[in-house]
Amino acid sequence: MESTTRERITAALRQDAATASELATRIGTARSAVYDHLRHVAQSLSGTDERLLVAPPTCRDCGFDGFDDPVNEPSNCPECRSENVDEPAFRIDGRRG
Repeated sequence: MESTTRERITAALRQDAATASELATRIGTARSAVYDHLRHVAQSLSGTDERLLVAPPTCRDCGFDGFDDPVNEPSNCPECRSENVDEPAFRIDGRRG
C-alpha cells in the first residue's frame, strides 16, 4: 500500500529538517500544498510524544525572525520590507510510542 503525502512528509521530517521547497521536491508535490500538509501533520502529532518544530523564516538583510505565522512562507520582511527571506525549516522531534 502506498503512503499518503502527509505520511511521506512525516517520515521525511523524522529523518531530517527540511524546508517546504525541499519537501516538495522530495515528496513530489507543490510547495504551496506542503504548508497545508504541515499544519495537518502538526495536528496529528498532538497527543503524542512527538512535535513539529519550526525554525522560523529569517530575513537575510536585517535578521528579523519574529514572523507571526512560522508555518507560512512570508513574501517580505515586516521590518525592512526586503524580499530576501529564508524559508522556515521543519522537523519532527520526540519518540514515538
